[in-house]
Amino acid sequence: MKRQIIDTIAAYETIIIHRHVRPDPDAYGSQQGLKELILTNYPDKKVFAVGEHDTSLTFMAQPDQVVDDVYDHALVIVTDTANTERVDDPRYTKGKMIIKIDHHPNDDAYGDLLWVDTTASSCSEMIYELYEEGKEVANWQMSDTAARLLFAGIVGDTGRFQFPSTTAKTFKVAADLITYDFDRNQIFDGMYEMEQKLLNLQGYIYQNFKMDEYGAAHVKLTKELLAEHDIVPSEASLLVGCLGSVKGICSWVVFIEEVDQIRVRLRSKGPIINTLAKEFNGGGHPLASGATAYSWKEADNVITRLQEICKAYH
Repeated sequence: MKRQIIDTIAAYETIIIHRHVRPDPDAYGSQQGLKELILTNYPDKKVFAVGEHDTSLTFMAQPDQVVDDVYDHALVIVTDTANTERVDDPRYTKGKMIIKIDHHPNDDAYGDLLWVDTTASSCSEMIYELYEEGKEVANWQMSDTAARLLFAGIVGDTGRFQFPSTTAKTFKVAADLITYDFDRNQIFDGMYEMEQKLLNLQGYIYQNFKMDEYGAAHVKLTKELLAEHDIVPSEASLLVGCLGSVKGICSWVVFIEEVDQIRVRLRSKGPIINTLAKEFNGGGHPLASGATAYSWKEADNVITRLQEICKAYH
């Protein structure tokens, strides 16, 4: 499949790369890293990375602005996006051909070509694998910029190599990427430095989360609370992982209220929780998933189910 993707990339003059809404470092890393990789090896091609920009990821890159006509006869590649509902920018269907590259469970097998590897730590790791194949069959080269983006994506989706998805292959990929010329400190600062208002909200989370005897924990971040801290929901999402440092925690959910829905951010240290996410309009990885609730009563149902899952796990 990798070779088929490489041959397809070589055949198109215009390539537009999409990723998922509410992007994280791996979304930007895989999307923008692939763009830079293609431009390095095919400098005459027109390659664009599109989607709504998240200012917290400006340290990585910024999306391109593309008019509708550019999609005529273009190859569209969608990275790090499990289902069509989460693709940022609905124009992805306007291209001549669609390639899906992803590491989430393949519940929505969209696209003309699909490469899905749920064993990969990140989609950025998969783009590195694509580079390795390209190096072998087409003498692809890696640039410093592409290496920086792919490294950042891997760091983001592995939680600085702490998550169980991190494998020996992940470390080998990272070891090669850091031989290129980029500033790792700039990446870490961009990912983990926080404004004081966000740290204040993190303090609220530590002081107000609830955890039962089986390690099922939750915290509710209401619209009023976010407004009080002058924080938008996308910023609050940066704090989802902070409860992972709590001793005795098994699995947790952070509820982030938006205008018309409540984002359900699920994380786990053992129990499989993507099946729970699917019960509430979501999905994701076995230990890191997202869902949606439309009332606080429905959010309470998520808590009850999470408690049941943690109890059964013990």
